[in-house]
Amino acid sequence: MTAILSLPARRGAKGLRVLPIVEIATLVVAIAAPFVLSDRIDLVTLATNVLILSMLAISFDLCWGLSGIMSFGQALFFGVGGYVIALVGRDLGFSHIWGTLPLALLTGFLLSALLGAFLLLGRKTPTVIFVALGTLTGSYAAERLVSGWQYVGAGNGLSSIKLLQAGSYEFVEGTAFYFLALATLLVVYVAARILMRSQLGLVLAGMRQNEERLAFVGYRVQLFKALVFSVAGAIAGVAGALYSYHQGFIGPGNMGPGLSTTAVLYCLFGGSGTLIGPILGTIAVEVITYALADIDAIKSIWPVVLGLVLLGVVMFQPKGILGFFVSDRERIGSYGERPQRGA
Repeated sequence: MTAILSLPARRGAKGLRVLPIVEIATLVVAIAAPFVLSDRIDLVTLATNVLILSMLAISFDLCWGLSGIMSFGQALFFGVGGYVIALVGRDLGFSHIWGTLPLALLTGFLLSALLGAFLLLGRKTPTVIFVALGTLTGSYAAERLVSGWQYVGAGNGLSSIKLLQAGSYEFVEGTAFYFLALATLLVVYVAARILMRSQLGLVLAGMRQNEERLAFVGYRVQLFKALVFSVAGAIAGVAGALYSYHQGFIGPGNMGPGLSTTAVLYCLFGGSGTLIGPILGTIAVEVITYALADIDAIKSIWPVVLGLVLLGVVMFQPKGILGFFVSDRERIGSYGERPQRGA
């Protein structure tokens, strides 16, 4: 298990690798959390939300941290996944886990593939700004569309969503739903880790470092980008479905630029390109938000305080909080490094 979860970067001259330790420690804490917090259902609910939003953060990290695609539209696939399962439950009365989660995954994949084909597969190589504004526009347009569409609840969104079912068992917020979210996040994380360390991951890492050089030697760079963008959209779709089931609500704000920007902050705050960094960033941002919102003295200005904290980290530690502990070589990887011969 440890070998799958950890980066295979070789041990450098400075000693022990840090990322595997961080990954294992995070997993241990995640498993223990619901037992420690069993008397506080509100904290278990918060922890479940953190796990679900971590999948959204990972979907952005696959785009930006791995492939250099600045996507400001990950919430679009997140929200569409939530709306699809809500409508299926309302109109068809179906909410079984074996059908709805794959449906949300497929919806996110197809929608992101369509948007990716439009933005990335044109005759001219798109710039980072073009893709960023294109995804941002898609997210904003979708938010405005559902805000005025009565069939999907318009500005009020969809509530009273059917409970997620596994056979005759129904998942409600609490320990059971927490472990469902944790299991899904673990599957997503391991799959993303395998992708990063595969031959495709090598190509994507090369694109992030020098896209022009890879294109020069014959790689169809934009096609690879469209592929990973589609995979990221599928992950965001599953996260949106789980969020919808857990909250019992999905609304326009769950697919707009606000949540898309929050996913960017999760990733940058924790450390992009590491997969575990976005999870740590999600934990930090959500816990700080929860704590600040509970302090009477700053209840009216806590978003400003949170913004200053995030701005400070991004300005003075661009590599995120993982940058304090993890070296550049371990964070980026050691692809193709040849072992040095001893004297």
